[in-house]
Amino acid sequence: MPHRTTAPRLAAPVAVLALALTACGGGDDDSGADAKGGATTQASPSPSQPASGGDMAQGESASGKVAEASGEVTYDVLAQKVEVGTEAEAAKAVADAADAKGKVLATAHIKYTHQGGPALTEGSDVHDGTTVFADGQRGGVLIGAAEDAPGCEDPYDVESWKQGESHVFCETYVIPAGATSVEVHWSEEDGEPYVWKFPQK
Repeated sequence: MPHRTTAPRLAAPVAVLALALTACGGGDDDSGADAKGGATTQASPSPSQPASGGDMAQGESASGKVAEASGEVTYDVLAQKVEVGTEAEAAKAVADAADAKGKVLATAHIKYTHQGGPALTEGSDVHDGTTVFADGQRGGVLIGAAEDAPGCEDPYDVESWKQGESHVFCETYVIPAGATSVEVHWSEEDGEPYVWKFPQK
């Protein structure tokens, strides 16, 4: 899996909204409905924990494997919180304010803990499996958003990562203003997403 380039971060102080809204993309859109079946009586090898993916309680971490450059690494993943901004902040953050009309920024804080596998020396791809949804629709990626905002680390600055160590990376998406529910999705490659829900008032 290729590493994301650092170029957007260095290109300009104003971020660019990537309107890659995959409303019908992959298994992510179906995950919310499918994952709610955890309380039903299904024949499952481990009914308390889905094999891959499912709804997660706040404060509950998921476990998954990622193929890194140095080998397969097992991570514990925890969506800690989502900070939702204002329309004015979104307008200032994008190159064309018209792209942000009726939208706000949603920044997800995700804690990743290296649980098993080789130490990393070239960065990590674990954050590539993270997306943000609002009211069932995938948000728009804000390319070039500050990845080292307060409480966040820049994943490209992490060059050494050993077992037992944790890092908090953030992902910023543009979502509709007034969304009643924001979700953080994280999945292994080709796996079903784990979903943390953050209701909005």
